Amino acid sequence: MKTILAIDTTTSAGSAAVCRGTKLLSENYFNTGARHAERITAAIDRALIDADVTLEEIDLFAVIRGPGSFTGVRVGMAAAKGLSLALDKPLVGISSLQALAMNAAGCTGQICAMLDARKKEVYAGLYHVRQGRASACCPERVASPAAVVEQIGEPTLFVGEGAMVYREVIESALGTQARFVEGPLNWPRASMAALLAGADSQASENCSARLVKPVYLRASEAEIAWQKRRSEEALQG
Repeated sequence: MKTILAIDTTTSAGSAAVCRGTKLLSENYFNTGARHAERITAAIDRALIDADVTLEEIDLFAVIRGPGSFTGVRVGMAAAKGLSLALDKPLVGISSLQALAMNAAGCTGQICAMLDARKKEVYAGLYHVRQGRASACCPERVASPAAVVEQIGEPTLFVGEGAMVYREVIESALGTQARFVEGPLNWPRASMAALLAGADSQASENCSARLVKPVYLRASEAEIAWQKRRSEEALQG
């Protein structure tokens, strides 16, 4: 059985976890807002100590690659890639929305994982759990909460802090067809990323850190500003 170290810094709540096969050995949480770069190394160290595992004993690294906070995604990716390359071990990237849906894997029916994307939008994905694994029903996207729920036509369990923020919008549109997860299960967890990474043995054997890319679903403010300047320069020139 593979020993897996997983990292998540995509939202305000971060975590690091160690699993062996499907058994969770340890998980360390932290909630520091935008200061993940200051906490992720300590969280990894604590998770390894609690699991009684050394870095050299890790067979596979996993990182939640987004969508989420742009800065948070970059922090987690940098940490995971650094460890993977330094130890010459494979790295698997996991969607934050798929990991979030795994928090509700014990439920039946459709799951909508939803993270707050700011600007009155959410990152959202629809999933069904099959054989203990959350499988996507459609591509993940960034959209208004209203646009997401208007595509839903069956009873759905909503999970994620985006669903908490826009609960009134969801309930107004779907009524009793909408159910909600409560409490800490509304944030992605590194342990779910570890379980997802370990479940796909073929992918985990062949995944290079250089091939794992962040997922943002939309351009950053800096990219939007750059594109705007380019357009203005083109019009002037």
